[in-house]
Amino acid sequence: MNREVHEVQTVYNELVRPPRDVIEAFHEVLRAEYSPSCLVADAQERVGAIGGLRSVKREHRVIGPALTIDLPEDDLVDILPVLPTAQPGDVIVLACHGNTRMAMWGGLMATLSQMAGIAGAVVDGAVRDVDELRDLDFPIWYRTTMPRRCPAAAPAAGRPVRVNVPIVIDGAVIEPGDIIVAEENGVGVVPPALADEVLAATRQLLAKESVVRDKINDGATLNQLLAEFGYL
Repeated sequence: MNREVHEVQTVYNELVRPPRDVIEAFHEVLRAEYSPSCLVADAQERVGAIGGLRSVKREHRVIGPALTIDLPEDDLVDILPVLPTAQPGDVIVLACHGNTRMAMWGGLMATLSQMAGIAGAVVDGAVRDVDELRDLDFPIWYRTTMPRRCPAAAPAAGRPVRVNVPIVIDGAVIEPGDIIVAEENGVGVVPPALADEVLAATRQLLAKESVVRDKINDGATLNQLLAEFGYL
């Protein structure tokens, strides 16, 4: 049976990052709170959320701009040459379209990323060396594990990779430069244009949750809470 082949070109776009004070504002609001990815998802009417990923450590949290990488589903390629384009604080977000036949991240990649100041990675595919990743304390979210590594062939050798283009993971669109909020619940995605709106809504949610918790601790019933707040 003949298989249709779609030509994919290698693309390297410059990453336009949100202003540093915007990233710092998210850190300031979310640093000490429970479930920050849930908060930013709720602040956006439950869009911009990615679930079903594992984290190496439960306590890992990252907030930073997305450096996106898109790979053809049937032609996974070593992304090591992309690392020099990252800046400290970036979160690499790798769309493998669910392909888990090869590991796209491992211990050496994590070590190099740490040396470059990369905040963490989100891999819609497989990783390996999880024991080393855990010891390195490198924050990464991934679908599964696979011992087999990706072939060490650079994109310049004719293997396509698209850097800083829109990608889709679990139905969520991630644009390069989107603000990634990742922890053990999942990954929240905030477009920079909505940052102020999401921060304001997040503060409102936190204030409401504080009041609700106080009322629960004071003995309020579910019916009383629903009558006052509509939903929880």
